[in-house]
Amino acid sequence: MKFLVDAQLPVRLARFLQSEGYDTLHTRDLPQQNATPDVFINQVSIQEQRSVITKDADFVESFLLQQQPYKLLMVATGNIKNTELEELFSQNLQQLVIIVYQ
Repeated sequence: MKFLVDAQLPVRLARFLQSEGYDTLHTRDLPQQNATPDVFINQVSIQEQRSVITKDADFVESFLLQQQPYKLLMVATGNIKNTELEELFSQNLQQLVIIVYQ
């Protein structure tokens, strides 16, 4: 299972997913880091079969219209602390994985 965490989400989330055993990149790990265009993120997602985790609504449109990225997990929590976001993922990770990879 592979993830790519988008720029609006903390690197800490990517590192948490890595610590849970998931092959995870953050946009900061890519050559253009947080300035990586959505088109490139979609390409990496498809080529490496990575699910994109994002808050960016533009990915919803590209997913629905172009079936890009490979898989999409939209985070719609509003503004919360990084620790709260990590706790949400920690409490719900197994369910999220099942839903994303059905």
